[in-house]
Amino acid sequence: MTGRWVVIAGERMQRPSDFLPRLLPVEDDPQRPCPFCPDREGEIPPALESYGPDGRWEVRVVPNLYPAFSGSDPMVVSHLGPVYTQAPASGIHEVLVLSPDHNSSWADLSDAHSALVMEALRDRMLHHAQTPGLRYSQAVVNCGREAGASIEHPHGQLLTMPFIPGEAANELAGFARFQGNCLLCAVIDAEEEARHRVVFADDRVAMICPFWSGTPYEMLIVPHNHEPHLRNADTADLAAIGRSVKYALAALRSRLGDVAYNVMFHSAPFRLNADFHWHAHLMPKISTRGGFEMGSGVLINVVSPERAADDLRAAVTAPA
Repeated sequence: MTGRWVVIAGERMQRPSDFLPRLLPVEDDPQRPCPFCPDREGEIPPALESYGPDGRWEVRVVPNLYPAFSGSDPMVVSHLGPVYTQAPASGIHEVLVLSPDHNSSWADLSDAHSALVMEALRDRMLHHAQTPGLRYSQAVVNCGREAGASIEHPHGQLLTMPFIPGEAANELAGFARFQGNCLLCAVIDAEEEARHRVVFADDRVAMICPFWSGTPYEMLIVPHNHEPHLRNADTADLAAIGRSVKYALAALRSRLGDVAYNVMFHSAPFRLNADFHWHAHLMPKISTRGGFEMGSGVLINVVSPERAADDLRAAVTAPA
């Protein structure tokens, strides 16, 4: 997808402590009252959106108190010298509280609840896309301190910015290089025919350990329907992706235990109609990058995607 090489070195998995369990507490003070729990809503700004039956929220969207992007200043670049360039970090940074249950995770949500999470994400992306000057939304779920979480309560974040970030630009270039067909449509067709790396698939979604997996048990979750923008996705496709994320996380927990992870949703930039296919990446945080990987940009994966798919496929508990 990005043109970067990865190294698959399955024989290195025999080394002790290849996989890292969650060792660090997410919060420095676990006794501190959680601002995302029910009945503490007054401690944070009012919800931008709430989802749930009978006036009870199951998913809430609130402003981030410590935003990475905020304000509406235009992205005017200033050159402070021959190698110093800066611009205002304008944009929007919101938090999606995934559940009122402090001790649950996406793996524990019902299918209907998972669909609500995806609908909230779609609605907020649609709203952000109508804001002048903004170009791209990145949605993430960080679980575990090793994955960047600072609050234990299950939540995700949506960051919308006035530029196209490097990873998105690299993926767009990968789609552009793959002429004549959509890159991910071709991946789905090839993987579902070969079956070597498919973890779960139905008529709406494919969950695979991609051929180019750079980290152990990495997964790629893709809707069958070709659509560049998550915000334009069919409601049924959103529900399918939501429950597939649930299946994937439950399978990870069954296979590897309570590990940290990141889920990242990639959608096309707002006003771009180039070939793209929205999708989700799921990355368990069970290994660290060494000096070679950081210095070269070449990842070394000690679990082949075929072995990872076998392990996870056996652990998926999805309806037949």
